[in-house]
Amino acid sequence: VQLQASGGGLVQAGGSLRLSCTISRRTGSRYTMGWFRQAPGKEREFVAGITWHGGTRYSADSVKGRFTVSRDNAKNTAYLQMNSLQPEDTAVYYCAARYSLGTVVGGTQGEYDYWGQGTQVTVSS
Repeated sequence: VQLQASGGGLVQAGGSLRLSCTISRRTGSRYTMGWFRQAPGKEREFVAGITWHGGTRYSADSVKGRFTVSRDNAKNTAYLQMNSLQPEDTAVYYCAARYSLGTVVGGTQGEYDYWGQGTQVTVSS
């Protein structure tokens, strides 16, 4: 299973970006997808996740109301829409996946089996 993340870039504070993560499996719809980020000198942290059918979505408190996770199972792709970006959102963003037909979004790295390569998001003040 391979994950391909894209959509990062440089944006001014208050701006928006949309990250995409495509899973290389025809059965990609059966995977719970998560987004994590790692800022320089900090540990990787959970940002948001969505179950295989999209019925359950969960976001970290730090991004609630600003970031929205979604997916398009016809395209085997998950998205992270990031609005009102702030300099503290600057990080490498990773997408992750685990095979699951459950209703729980995992919030820790150990709950995911597959990882993308990361995409840099830089927010200037």
